Amino acid sequence: MVVAWPGLGQQVRCFARATRAFARASQRRSSGARSRCGIGLAIALAIALSTSAGAAWGCADFSAAPSSRWSIGNSATGPVLLTPCGEPFFSLGVNGVDGGAGAVLDSARAYRWQRFAESRADWAATTRRRLVEWGFNTAGAWSLPPAEIGLPSTPGLELGRSVDFVWTDPFDLALSPRLHRVAADSVAPYRGAVRRIGYFSDNEIGWWNGPLFIAYLGYPPDNHTKRRLVALLRAHYQGDWAAFAHDFIPAAETASFDDLLLSRSPPRLRPGGAGIRIVRAWTAIVAARYYSAMREALRAADPEALYLGDRLPIYYDPDAVRAMAPHVDAISVNYNVDAADGWIAPYFFNGLSDLSGGKPVLITEWFFAAAENRSGNLNRTGAPHNDANVRISNNRNRTGHLMTVATQAERARGAGRAAQLLAAAPNVIGVHWFQYADEPPGGRADGEDYNFGLVDVDDRPYAGLTRTLRASNRLARSRVVRNIASAPAVKGELVLPRADISPTSETLADWPKSASLVPMIAAPSEVPFGDVHLAWNEQGLFLATISMDYYDPGLLGRVSPFPRSEAFRIALGVDAGGGPRRIELRVVPEDAVQTSEKETRLSFAAQACWYQTGDSCAVVPGATARYFGTALDQPRVILKAFVPWHQLGLSGPPRRAALRLDVGVTAFYRARWMSSSGLAPDISMARPEAWHPVRLGGAARDWLTGSAASTAAERSN
Repeated sequence: MVVAWPGLGQQVRCFARATRAFARASQRRSSGARSRCGIGLAIALAIALSTSAGAAWGCADFSAAPSSRWSIGNSATGPVLLTPCGEPFFSLGVNGVDGGAGAVLDSARAYRWQRFAESRADWAATTRRRLVEWGFNTAGAWSLPPAEIGLPSTPGLELGRSVDFVWTDPFDLALSPRLHRVAADSVAPYRGAVRRIGYFSDNEIGWWNGPLFIAYLGYPPDNHTKRRLVALLRAHYQGDWAAFAHDFIPAAETASFDDLLLSRSPPRLRPGGAGIRIVRAWTAIVAARYYSAMREALRAADPEALYLGDRLPIYYDPDAVRAMAPHVDAISVNYNVDAADGWIAPYFFNGLSDLSGGKPVLITEWFFAAAENRSGNLNRTGAPHNDANVRISNNRNRTGHLMTVATQAERARGAGRAAQLLAAAPNVIGVHWFQYADEPPGGRADGEDYNFGLVDVDDRPYAGLTRTLRASNRLARSRVVRNIASAPAVKGELVLPRADISPTSETLADWPKSASLVPMIAAPSEVPFGDVHLAWNEQGLFLATISMDYYDPGLLGRVSPFPRSEAFRIALGVDAGGGPRRIELRVVPEDAVQTSEKETRLSFAAQACWYQTGDSCAVVPGATARYFGTALDQPRVILKAFVPWHQLGLSGPPRRAALRLDVGVTAFYRARWMSSSGLAPDISMARPEAWHPVRLGGAARDWLTGSAASTAAERSN
């Protein structure tokens, strides 16, 4: 299923119509009329209208709850979180409601409750009143227990890290009794608490496919998980070492699967081979082992609690999502907003829905920061790391790679928009803000120093932000934002909006993002892994993508020159009346240098080339390609490109002849692909007769107030 989300203007108009319809239905109970705004919205509004903004839960604040069991139900609009009283509950949470317990101990400017209250109980009471006033109803990760803060909560337990589960030897059966003991001890403060919603087993494991594969092949032969992996490789290649060597470059001392078990030197992917398939299969196997073990341990420790997964780190591996879906009650994921205006890329949550079979999604961390702030935050990160203990830094994005704008006014405006789109995403049952207070100026323990707070380090609220989030929370609780509209028909004619876009700036804020979305079809058994946008003006065509793809430099090793076959590639085929033109945009690692035992410096470059069969890249005169994604713990490929009309055989935009085009995207290592035609990119580029007919439309309305391109100024064909 591919869906697009309506603008807030449509949602508000829908809300008004549904409210009137609900009032009429209350007066005329026999009426069977339903609003066009969506099945079940009147029911959701009835719930919202019978509940005040502050009292977001029923049965006398859970005092009459029959048990402590939270559950997941179904509604006309998708999954819904149910309280122990059986009432719908959209979880609007805030992380880090802990009074400053997680701050750096020697930071005099860190937020601490002792500076603002006589006791922690007094601080907690004041904070709870604030949060309820701002429309929040949940204490998210890293918060005080529900008995102290008085709100439903979602504790994080760090079970996998406590027992070294993922990165040591997850298939060692001796881990299971230890895991069960740790789980029982960890849930003890919450077991039976009616406001305990469920648990996160860990935080941001990530499921980085390359490190998972490389790490275990580097372990000694008595490691149970390594033995399992070598057995998988032996079975996959049917014992044929030559077939394995067709996909991988073995270490010098390995000439058989027996050698591979004994060796501590992992093989490398062979460019042009299909080794990434078994790497992906291994990711799914390890993820399934983790989630099944965690679910079993948590069910034994606290049977009435939900298992909420491990808070995926602003990125998800598709194979891990498929593997986790049978074992979690909800998929928890963190998210970095895609553009400063609050845009949320639809592919991300559409993909989660399709991969998991419609599993509930809890957005457990999102944020906005501003350079203008009262705490003195510089909005910098420390040395990020993944769970393979390999730090990967992008030397273009060491500061501000998490959503940061210039002013508090921009922060409030962007956050208000983003909150609406996050709550409207498919199957979302809650949205949690990160975090209550600004991080300590100068950095927390890991060096991160961001203006993420609803309040500054002196406990003063950011009034503009809290005001706009209160309004967004009210809409989210009423479920108005749950309306989902169908995407344009994939086989229909595309209408590209006109836009004045800067071809070289590192932003997508000037894009008409909703109107310029191109529907993408993934390879069989896959889901789209990014959004593609196309627009135009009198100078030429513009293309942008917000995609998600993880490149691990360890899988290939140091390769120079970088092989085209393993690059992230966008194939753009255009026929503007002068015959088909084929252009390729490539994202390649510029540098993957091991700077220390635990850090690899990594940066990327974008290239615009004439589409060719070899590895040579012929420059397209006048074309530009600008990459500004991040290679840290949220591997996003964000790129925009411009191709002048004269390189498409025209002196300006076509006036009479229709355009035809197709766009296809191939992931790093050829792991997967997607295209507008549904054909593999290499096949589509060879078949221009299958390219889409395209018309050039007029300027698009703002994406927040309307998603369709204006047709008043469309040019005739």
